[in-house]
Amino acid sequence: MTIETSPEAELEPARQQSLGTAAARNLATTTKSAPQMQEITSRWLLRMLPWVEAKGGTYRVNRRLSYTVTDGYIAFVQDGPDVRVIPQELGELALLRGFEDVDVLTAIADRCVRRDFRAGEVLVERGAPAEGINLIVHGRIRQTSVGQYGDEVGVGVLADGHHFGERFLVGADATWDSTATAETAGTLLTLSRADFDAVLSRAPSLRAHIAQAGSLPRQRQNRYGEAEIGMSAGHKGEARLPGAFVDYELHPREYELSVAQTILRVHTRVADLYNGPMDQTEEQLRLTVEALRERQEHELINNREFGLLHNADFKQRIQPHSGPPTPDDLDELLCRRRGTKLFLAHPRTIAAIGREFNARGIYPGHVDLDGQLVRAWRDVPILPCDKIPISKESTSSILAMRIGEDNQGVIGLRQTGLPDEYEPGLSVRRTGINEQAIISYLVTAYYSAAILVPNALGVLENVQISRWGD
Repeated sequence: MTIETSPEAELEPARQQSLGTAAARNLATTTKSAPQMQEITSRWLLRMLPWVEAKGGTYRVNRRLSYTVTDGYIAFVQDGPDVRVIPQELGELALLRGFEDVDVLTAIADRCVRRDFRAGEVLVERGAPAEGINLIVHGRIRQTSVGQYGDEVGVGVLADGHHFGERFLVGADATWDSTATAETAGTLLTLSRADFDAVLSRAPSLRAHIAQAGSLPRQRQNRYGEAEIGMSAGHKGEARLPGAFVDYELHPREYELSVAQTILRVHTRVADLYNGPMDQTEEQLRLTVEALRERQEHELINNREFGLLHNADFKQRIQPHSGPPTPDDLDELLCRRRGTKLFLAHPRTIAAIGREFNARGIYPGHVDLDGQLVRAWRDVPILPCDKIPISKESTSSILAMRIGEDNQGVIGLRQTGLPDEYEPGLSVRRTGINEQAIISYLVTAYYSAAILVPNALGVLENVQISRWGD
């Protein structure tokens, strides 16, 4: 039997036969998450640093007296196509260290000549006459020499702010003991021995400085530049023993606790009426503290006063041999200190490390860290930190550190027992209610970091992270 329907009946909408979900939700209790925040990271640096109490807000690092002054980077100023060395920066050269006659330093700086070079260009050749010093404005330069068996051996890699050939400014008939080849295009400033001699002949203060530096008795030092402690070993009979004492730095460095602060505002109506099922003030405070801790880790890496990148000793900064981070580069970084506990790198840098390892058929292991498996090299964990900057040229840095006060390593500084302390080294103070019925909370974190001895921290600089294999 067939039932026929009219066209009008087909056009009528179907009648709802039960309660819809949109209306039903008005009577239902929704299940909701706590407020989420994309800015939160693993913050491995804050987790791994041993935190030391800094009573009085200051931590003094006493060290054994050192007689060597680390060569720092030489800075330049650029004005359009012209570039020149800042005269006072020439004091970074051992020959001119402590020399403060600005007029003479300016005369030397004016005689520096710019030289642009291209990738692959041989800048100086081993055995050729050495006639001056080269200051690297920009670029990477590899130094090579000849090994015991006639093969080529690497001497070092230099980059922005470094220099080579300083000892050839004085004396004659010197020859280069290594070949310098440009790995990238760049710029040098060169100062010839003839130009230096011309300034020297007209500057009595410079002649006196160099003569005094050559006549001063050299303090005996160990290989770290510290004043040597005299002792005798292997002697027989009643040998006269040398006297000794351990001298200290007269002006040790002091680290003052830095501060990060913000004011959290919550309306009383929100705090009073909308606290179920979650406490609005607590959730606001939780996310504020997370943001404050993120800023704290950023400062520990990048702050110019105490940040690890800016305070690493210049002798502990090395350059990669070919650009990307290879196993050889990580080994070079490891061998410069005892007891390295961790590498710290940007996640993109860690990805570049993985590519280079895979290209060589090397598969690094993993270590268990707080119940989490993390990639490791030589059983040293490689931990991510997105606070390490990446340059416009897609280069970054890798940090390696020994940690702990007992190990003469890197430590974090804070002070606990603060008034209204919310977490160690972090306080939350209610500051009152204004005329708009808004409650204010002052959220404060005090922190810093200290490098107890120079070789506690090393940096692999200018790591190329955007190179991909074929």
